[in-house]
Amino acid sequence: MADHFFTKSLPKVELHAHLNGSISSSTIQKLIEYKKSRTVDGFDVPKEWECCMAGDKKMTLEQGFMIFKIVHTLVDDLQSLAMVTRDVVSEFHEDGVCYLELRSTPRANEANKITKRSYVETILEAILETTKKIDIVVRFLLSIDRRQSVCEAEDTVELAIEYKDKYDGLVVGVDLSGDPKVGNAAEFIPCLSRARSAGLKLAFHVAEVPNIVETKTLLEFSPDRIGHGTCIYPDKGGDQELVDVMLQAKIPLELCLSSNVKCRTVKSYADHHFKDWRKNDHPVVICTDDKGVFMSSLSDEYLLVAKTFSLSKLDLWKLSYDSINYIFEQNTVKEQLRTKWREWKDESI
Repeated sequence: MADHFFTKSLPKVELHAHLNGSISSSTIQKLIEYKKSRTVDGFDVPKEWECCMAGDKKMTLEQGFMIFKIVHTLVDDLQSLAMVTRDVVSEFHEDGVCYLELRSTPRANEANKITKRSYVETILEAILETTKKIDIVVRFLLSIDRRQSVCEAEDTVELAIEYKDKYDGLVVGVDLSGDPKVGNAAEFIPCLSRARSAGLKLAFHVAEVPNIVETKTLLEFSPDRIGHGTCIYPDKGGDQELVDVMLQAKIPLELCLSSNVKCRTVKSYADHHFKDWRKNDHPVVICTDDKGVFMSSLSDEYLLVAKTFSLSKLDLWKLSYDSINYIFEQNTVKEQLRTKWREWKDESI
């Protein structure tokens, strides 16, 4: 059986990581100290933050989104944004991640002279700066928050198209995310179609909560990957037609066990839908979602999967190796990664 040493040394792919949800507690403390240093009257951590920042195992989905509000309060200038981007990339690298796709919603802050364009550029420049120093491939997805207007979503897509060309492939896709209980995701289909026509890949958060009609609409659009897919099987709030669409289309799933269980969209790790998709030999990728929010590294997630579903070291290696198939990159990059994985396997298993 695998242990934490094995899962940390295992080369890994992370395909579902929200930048602002991936900020570690140590970086949060750096941000608080930084905010104190530049605030005339000082800065006290509000009491309502405490339970959210403590990684409460009984966290609700709503509390999870509350942490994003906390982070947005702290990351309110370009210096902070660059700091967290560098830290997040470095921490994934330290955890054995060799290929990382980060995602974030462009945000403007007039008070601190941040535009959506400068927000994206700061992240991309911080990624480039960090990857010159460490051996990790990082790509970026711009996120559409479903709580925003269609007009704002269109702006996000145009930025993604612009920076896809400007940064020579660093921007690879568009993510549809946000509170699944808010809004109608189908309204964003036209601008997502625009992104696809421009050569961008699409990753959708789908079926985090039961919503058969919306899930069917999004699956019929054939995204390149979907996140969570929690409520697709009939016993989890979906129906067999949705399962059949997934199995026929072979749409890869980004699965985040700790996120789902801690937010209580899944009852327990043993009940996680990972086992259902694996039984049907469906493409799955183990991911963190928000490693800072849920205080769980990708190594932790792999170990959790191994212990819960009795996977061997070879099973874990293959799970990680197969993840390379679903990255939003060209075949040349995929082959380079596969070579690294095979060399590691020859030395370690």
